[in-house]
Amino acid sequence: MSVLIRGVRLYGEGDAVDVLVKDGQIAEIAPSLPADGETTVIDATGQVLLPGLVDLHTHLREPGREDTETIETGSAAAALGGYTAVFAMANTNPVADSPVVTDHVWHRGQQVGLVDVHPVGAVTVGLAGTQLTEMAMMANGAGQVRMFSDDGKCVHDPLVMRRALEYAKGLGVLIAQHAEEPRLTVGAVAHEGPNAARLGLAGWPRSAEESIVARDAILARDAGARVHICHASTAGTVEILKWAKAQGISITAEVTPHHLLLDDTRLASYDGVNRVNPPLREASDAQALRQALADGVIDCVATDHAPHAEHEKCCEFSVARPGMLGLETALSVVAETMVASGLLTWRGVAEVMSENPARIAGLPDQGRPLEVGEPANLTVVDPERTWTVAGAEMASKSANTPYEEMTLPAVVTATLLRGKVTALRGHVGEVQK
Repeated sequence: MSVLIRGVRLYGEGDAVDVLVKDGQIAEIAPSLPADGETTVIDATGQVLLPGLVDLHTHLREPGREDTETIETGSAAAALGGYTAVFAMANTNPVADSPVVTDHVWHRGQQVGLVDVHPVGAVTVGLAGTQLTEMAMMANGAGQVRMFSDDGKCVHDPLVMRRALEYAKGLGVLIAQHAEEPRLTVGAVAHEGPNAARLGLAGWPRSAEESIVARDAILARDAGARVHICHASTAGTVEILKWAKAQGISITAEVTPHHLLLDDTRLASYDGVNRVNPPLREASDAQALRQALADGVIDCVATDHAPHAEHEKCCEFSVARPGMLGLETALSVVAETMVASGLLTWRGVAEVMSENPARIAGLPDQGRPLEVGEPANLTVVDPERTWTVAGAEMASKSANTPYEEMTLPAVVTATLLRGKVTALRGHVGEVQK
């Protein structure tokens, strides 16, 4: 079966072309191509073609919390959002700290077949922060784990983090750090600032993040290892990243869509949907993050997709579980904050949502150029359409989106994984033409 995408503009640039996909690869690109009766034709006139999106940071909850998300429902949400590869974080139950769990996640993702689900292995046993996991066993297992993180918790002990970086360097894998000094965030639920003080919410200082980013940059420098900073959220973190990169330290960082768009003024409603870790910061931080993404100081966008049950969000703000849905809205939020503002072109969106995350994670067949002979991991986007977010209508099993009833730009109209249509016109998989 072949697929013909008609009238699309590569990276939103140049004249419209037809793109023929056969045997999992881009077979031909030309101004006009014929289609036989066996070819699936996707009319994408005036739309943008991007390499399939890659998410370095998502929570699929399986195993253990299948009431809030499964690999199947999370994969569907990812495909509808334009993703062809996602990295599933390790804070499941049981924790993904052994090949038994990471191999299960990999195999289950392959069974579902909507996106490549790459398991993230835990850095420490049980996320306890004391004993390193057998990273080599997970890296060499069926799941071929490329990235390790205790996300949800910080590897707060500097000696444990140092040893993890040294171990990771020898294996050629990546440590992704949830930057949070826990002694500075005891009981904290909101950004430490005027809004939290006025609302009576325990404050979470910027220094809790920035102190760990600075520490880990230095540890990575001394170990000659790579470190990746999860969900950067402050202007101070941006400055530390600038410094570290200027020193030649091998450090990369991600920013979430919600930290690009939202700020702590939303907390006045005390709605638990707005509780997230790290917290929504001030508008000045969001602006600094946008500029850092445009400048390449922050390397990529990652969703931190975090589904929760209704009772875990419809409660007092201080006891609400932290996290937000992100897979189906990420591209639209980036279009709103970065493209509409002129900070990024669609070519730049391809870099920060596909090419850079694929490079950081070492995925050879993702984030590839839109050229003949390359793998057909593709996303088609209609930049002129808008849509209104409704959590209940999303593919996720949960509905905790902070964008409820917001009208956002850009609609993903098709996603292809190695030439297979995984989402088309808002439906999972190929639908009736």
